[in-house]
Amino acid sequence: MKGGAVRVDTYLMQVVDGIAYGLLLAIAAAGLTVAFGTGGMLNLAHGTLIAFGGYVAAATSSGTWSGLAVAVLLATAAGAAGGGVLAAATAPLAGRGHRHLDQALLTFGVALIGADLLTTVYGPDTLRPRLPAALETTLTVGGHRYPTDRLAVLAVAAVIIGAGYVLLHRTRAGRLIRATVDDRHMVAGIGVNPRTVDATVLIASGALAGLAGALSTPILGVGPGTADTALLLSLIIVVCGGLGLVPGAVAAALAVGLVQTLAVVTIPVLAPYLLVGAMAVMLLARRAGQPGGVRG
Repeated sequence: MKGGAVRVDTYLMQVVDGIAYGLLLAIAAAGLTVAFGTGGMLNLAHGTLIAFGGYVAAATSSGTWSGLAVAVLLATAAGAAGGGVLAAATAPLAGRGHRHLDQALLTFGVALIGADLLTTVYGPDTLRPRLPAALETTLTVGGHRYPTDRLAVLAVAAVIIGAGYVLLHRTRAGRLIRATVDDRHMVAGIGVNPRTVDATVLIASGALAGLAGALSTPILGVGPGTADTALLLSLIIVVCGGLGLVPGAVAAALAVGLVQTLAVVTIPVLAPYLLVGAMAVMLLARRAGQPGGVRG
């Protein structure tokens, strides 16, 4: 009976870890989802922006609350600046017949150069920010000890996702963004340049990426492999959640977080392959359910 209780406790902690990780992934993937859904922007440098935010946060944190706030703000600003650079670089590609391929090639080149520059500047080691002492402790939740920094990240990520949903669905700016997705000509007809909306969304996407990097760095650290991992997981979430669908991306991110954490405990041998396998099954099931899709 005692052994069974220990297993339940272990799974419970892993579920909490999975939810926290999934919410972080949701923030990271939300920027990519909105950028693609609004402006059709295929940004393969998204993972590099996440790593950029993580490095900035790790390098500027000082172990105090004010230092942590400054580090997060600087990471978010760095991501936004990167998004602005991408907006300017990809603007000439608008209107081309194969713009998604052009965007992919351009942003992939930016990702390679950016990743190399980050490694050159910050070195090959995995870095973590200096946190206030209060976040380096543990809290008792339901009779279990749990790291305070992870609970804080979970709470902050939930607030950010909720605020983002309200912004996108309950404000004029959000309605304008969604209108640009549905009918760009109509948006132009009311005096708003759709390309300005595209650029604004790409900057906001970069800000989200930088923020996600800052929030994930205390738990996961940031190093040379961060950009590739973040981009891969973001793409999986965007594809599984539905291109341009933020609620779907959040649900997919939570699923990815839970699969990633629980698989390590339950079936560690298959853990590296389970996520890709689950994605393939989901895509095949979605294809089979569409009119004219795969039939048995």
